[in-house]
Amino acid sequence: IIMLNKLDLVVVIPAYNEEACIESVIELWTQGISNILKNENFKILVINDGSKDNTGVILDQIATSNKYLIAKHQLNGGHGNAVVNGYKFAVEMNPDYIFQTDSDDQFIPDDFRHFWDLKEQSDFILGFRQIRHDDPFRLLITKILKFSLLLIYGTYINDANIPFRLYKTSFLRKLLSVLPNPIPFAPNIFMSVLAKKTNQKLFNIPVIHKERETGEVSIRHMKLLKVCWQSLKELILFRVNLNQYISRIL
Repeated sequence: IIMLNKLDLVVVIPAYNEEACIESVIELWTQGISNILKNENFKILVINDGSKDNTGVILDQIATSNKYLIAKHQLNGGHGNAVVNGYKFAVEMNPDYIFQTDSDDQFIPDDFRHFWDLKEQSDFILGFRQIRHDDPFRLLITKILKFSLLLIYGTYINDANIPFRLYKTSFLRKLLSVLPNPIPFAPNIFMSVLAKKTNQKLFNIPVIHKERETGEVSIRHMKLLKVCWQSLKELILFRVNLNQYISRIL
């Protein structure tokens, strides 16, 4: 992807079966980012992860009239796969910064303003959900993950997997170069750990997390437990060569 004008920002949004809200989410973020940047030097890159509903069709329709939107379609590979493919596309576009959020309308663009104001202070800025509107089982898994990272990496990160994060593109490019292959189930956790271990500073920017009003959670309880165990194993394996990865980033 070759952009004629240098972009300030690309917003990466993975999407799966979000036909009920995808149009309003794109509208919200287009307007929100436009107000914050005060210019037109941004794109919103949506990765449609093999949706079985009309998400893909709606995205293609919006793209005909919304000059900021780029819609990419892929076979279903899961959220983590869509996120990483989005990052890779975004890095090719070579903006100054890359921001990632989700398509389920649980976050608000106003919170991005704080990240943009702080962008000179850190190559990686991570939000955390002060009040998180998810079911209790998912919240329990998040607590287990938090203390697993402390145990495995000696690193405490408040909300390591949150889909509300701003990267300097040059830094994200380095993170992607050491990300395990095949793509781990929850790559954003690895990105958070690597950022923490390479002394990035901003990990606790509070963001609003709303109740999910449309669509459905794609991972239910037993499957969530299974993928949590998978993530744990991936994180333990990654720990073995961590120092080598950190030296390649620094």
